[in-house]
Amino acid sequence: MSEETLGTTTVTQVAIVVRDIEAKSAAWAGMLGVPVPTIIVTDGYDLARTEYNGEPSHARAKLAFFNLGQVSLELIEPIDGPSTWLDQLNGHGESLHHIAFGVKGMQERLAFLAGKGAPLIQRGEYTGGRYAYVDSTEQFGAVIELLEND
Repeated sequence: MSEETLGTTTVTQVAIVVRDIEAKSAAWAGMLGVPVPTIIVTDGYDLARTEYNGEPSHARAKLAFFNLGQVSLELIEPIDGPSTWLDQLNGHGESLHHIAFGVKGMQERLAFLAGKGAPLIQRGEYTGGRYAYVDSTEQFGAVIELLEND
């Protein structure tokens, strides 16, 4: 895998931060003609090991996922702790939060993006993998999320 690129061209997810995930999930489901997805709550720090701006964070969120072929639409409602999700919601209202790519070699991909001037802003773990957000709005017009599954 080349350290000269992101290592993938496949977008796996587009995410929007919202204030009321139940209402927005119902709205999206109605528009798409699909069932309302199950809303899940992210793990606490003891399992997720979330770091925000280099510091431990008790950031939590409600999440809903719509599987739309190759890409999933993720809705995120921040519920606790400092996070990039809450910053986006407070600073820009309900809006696009990130575009995600599935990767192998998370550390190498983070180093590649840091070399492009896109620093890590939040990272954490989930059952079966890990995620990281980089602030790439200046370079690419959006936050990028890297997802690495075990």
